[in-house]
Amino acid sequence: MTTAVHTDSAHDLTDVPRIVRYSIQLGVIQTVAVLLVSLTNRFLEGTADAAVTGVIVAIGAVATIFLPGIWTRARSIEGIAGAAGIGLGAALAFLVLDVVLLQPLGTWTNRWYEVGGHSNWWYHPVWWMVGSYLSWLGAYILSNQAARRGEPSLGGAIGLVAVLTVILGAAAAVLHFPGAGWNVPTFAVAVMPALALGTVVSGLGGARN
Repeated sequence: MTTAVHTDSAHDLTDVPRIVRYSIQLGVIQTVAVLLVSLTNRFLEGTADAAVTGVIVAIGAVATIFLPGIWTRARSIEGIAGAAGIGLGAALAFLVLDVVLLQPLGTWTNRWYEVGGHSNWWYHPVWWMVGSYLSWLGAYILSNQAARRGEPSLGGAIGLVAVLTVILGAAAAVLHFPGAGWNVPTFAVAVMPALALGTVVSGLGGARN
């Protein structure tokens, strides 16, 4: 008697120690990115602030979206789910680092404080959901690429999501979508629908075993 699914030990690596280890690593990366953004917002203004913040946010987004899928070598729903688990674990690691380090340092400016309705705790529940979502669909895109080509292309995945993000963000600004504008927050939010669309596009023409 044979099974319908054959596990490849080189792919879909989701053992608990690996998930925990990479969750902590990604949480540290996110913490550094948030610290840099908060310092940039505090000490820079105008175009300089937007430019530097945009670069940091882009690097942090790429790490959050694609590193989990690379670490689990996602090829099936097992590796994709493991990547989402890393995204969630990283959000929890960030919560600890934020409470222990960032908040006592007072890195948040009034801008962040006011966005949260005069509370520093508003973003944690949101980030648990967003972090899982980003890592989940990032791994899905890499898995779709592997199903079509044998191996994923990180450059191609980043390019696909970046192009779709620019298109959707620009469309939101041009069409005067509520709250949208030619700014970093608009394009940061546009990453989320761009990821969903990118997952569909990356899966076109591919046959998953």
